[in-house]
Amino acid sequence: MKNIRGFNSIRITAISFCTAFLLLAFSAVAFAADLTPSSPRSVRIREVTTVEGARENSLIGYGLVVGLRGTGDQKQTIFTNQMLTNLMLRMGLQIAPNGITVKNVAAVFVTASLPAFTRAGTQMDVVVSSIGDAKSLDGGTLLLTSLRGEDGQIYATAQGSLAIGGYSAGSGGVSRQLNHPTVGRIANGAIAERDVAPDLHNLASLSLLLREADFANAQHIAQRINLEFGHPIATASDSRRIQIASTGQDVPTMLARIQSLPVEINSPTRVVVNEKTGTIVMGRDAHLGAVSILQGSLSIDISTVYAVSQPAPGSKNGETTVVPQTTVNTKETPAKRIELTEGATVEQLVNGLQAIGASARDVVSILQALKAAGALQAELEVL
Repeated sequence: MKNIRGFNSIRITAISFCTAFLLLAFSAVAFAADLTPSSPRSVRIREVTTVEGARENSLIGYGLVVGLRGTGDQKQTIFTNQMLTNLMLRMGLQIAPNGITVKNVAAVFVTASLPAFTRAGTQMDVVVSSIGDAKSLDGGTLLLTSLRGEDGQIYATAQGSLAIGGYSAGSGGVSRQLNHPTVGRIANGAIAERDVAPDLHNLASLSLLLREADFANAQHIAQRINLEFGHPIATASDSRRIQIASTGQDVPTMLARIQSLPVEINSPTRVVVNEKTGTIVMGRDAHLGAVSILQGSLSIDISTVYAVSQPAPGSKNGETTVVPQTTVNTKETPAKRIELTEGATVEQLVNGLQAIGASARDVVSILQALKAAGALQAELEVL
């Protein structure tokens, strides 16, 4: 037998980042006392509050995305063929589900938020997510899809071309993927089909709700409203609700007057990270306690080489076979260290991590660990 090498080659790399990071020596209470509070900023009341009872409602539907370039659901996704069959039947074409073999169609869930005071014809954005085994929705078009509320009623319809924040290329063992190509968005892709606006004219009183709960901000807003009307009509009942008594004015007119008032508020210190895309948005007032971080990575290389094994010359019983030969190599890089002094900012942390070659996802993981340990003096929101 002799082996003919080089028939094919596949290389797969898996990287596990942040194998170790050490968090040391911080005092959250003492550190918080040394921080200078963020400066108040002036905003209009409409920008930080909503009217109680006037809220968004979630909508959901399922439909089909067509026009894909061979990256749609495969044959084993049965419900895609059933949905396509039902759609064609409604259009007057009767076909059997077993006779459909297409790769340019994907079954999806469609979600949207129905804004408050929506009237028929209002447009809204929709998010489209694959529910089958499609590889990518890039270049696809969502067919007309009904969006229903929790009560089962249709409140909007969606249709349009998808915008994808990633891509997937290649096949088999040689491929590359960026972000999540199976989730897309359609700007103004849905149109409301009915009115859902509440009637404000018969309200004896109303309440405003702060988007971010804060006792000080609620008190500032109540004081600003009372100053505008010349007598106490607004009361901060808790950290989120401001109750407003009727003044005899028409409610829409009174709300327009109140929401246009400027008010000084204190904004929360927050760091927002998106694990899907590795995006990090931080406030300038976000600070850290004294902290030391060790960061390293372990890489595993798996190389598979296919060899062709042939029988010896003149052999009658042998046969040619393809034999895979796999080699596994591991490599662990030395841990790199960062030390930050008391009062360091998140920006200094990110710059330090980038200096040692940490990826955006490494930074996201370390920020989560800092928050869990109490060293991050800011709210951490993970999208």
